Amino acid sequence: MLIVLSPAKSLDYKTPVKVKAPTLPEFVSESAKLIADLKKLAPQDVAKLMGLSDPLATLNVGRYRDWSKTFTEINSKPAIYAFDGDVYDGFDVKSLNAKAIDFAQDHIRILSGLYGALRPLDLMQAYRLEMGTSFKNARGKDLYAFWGNRVTNSLKKILDKEKKPVLLNLASEEYFKVLQAKDLACPVVAPVFQDAKEGKYKIISFYAKRARGLMARYVVENRISDPIDLKGFNLDGYKYCAAESTVDKPVFRRAERK
Repeated sequence: MLIVLSPAKSLDYKTPVKVKAPTLPEFVSESAKLIADLKKLAPQDVAKLMGLSDPLATLNVGRYRDWSKTFTEINSKPAIYAFDGDVYDGFDVKSLNAKAIDFAQDHIRILSGLYGALRPLDLMQAYRLEMGTSFKNARGKDLYAFWGNRVTNSLKKILDKEKKPVLLNLASEEYFKVLQAKDLACPVVAPVFQDAKEGKYKIISFYAKRARGLMARYVVENRISDPIDLKGFNLDGYKYCAAESTVDKPVFRRAERK
C-alpha cells in the first residue's frame, strides 16, 4: 500500500532533528527549472500569484533566491520533519520509532508543487508553491502541466512492485489532481472523515486534515498493506461506519467533542 499526503504551508526549520540517513528528492533537476522561473519574480508578483501578504511574499522571494541544487543539513531538513500543519500534527513523526519511520519512507509520498513527490526523509529546502498555483511555465499554464505524468510514473514504479498494489489517497483534491489515477492501474482508496456537529455528521476541514495524518500514522505503526485492515482505525475517537462506506470510500465518524 502506498500513501499520498499533501504538504503543509507551515514549515518548521527551527527545531533540530538528527536523521541517520536522509535521502535526496527524485526530481531535483525539475525543481531547479521551477526555481529558475520563480527567481525572476518580484515580491509583488509573488504576492499576486499566490495571494500572499507582502511580508510572506518577500520571505519566499528570499527562499527562491537562496535555493540550491546542493542539499545539506544546513540548508535542508527531511520533509516529514519540516512540514508543520494539521496533517503532520496528526502523524506526529517525533513519537514514532525507527522501524515505523523506515516503513514510512517506503510507503509514503508527499505530493509537492515544487518537488513533485517527496519521501519522508528526503531533504527539503523551505519553499511556498502550492500545486494549484496558476504558474505559467515552459510546459503549460500551471503546475499540473509542468509535472505532466512524471509524478504518476514515479508512483507507478513503486506500485508495480507490489503483489496487490493499492493507493491510499490521504491528499487533498488540489494535490491528488497531479496524478493520473487511472494510469496507476490499481485500486485507489480515499477515506472520508466526518465529525458530529449539531446532530449531523459532516467533514470539518481542520479535523479531517488531522485525521489524514492520524490514518497515515495508523498504517505505518501497524504495517498495513491490505485496505480491509483500515477498518480497525480508531485513533482520536474515530470509528469505521460500515453503513456509509464503500470499498473505495470508507467512512470514519467521530462523536461530537465536548
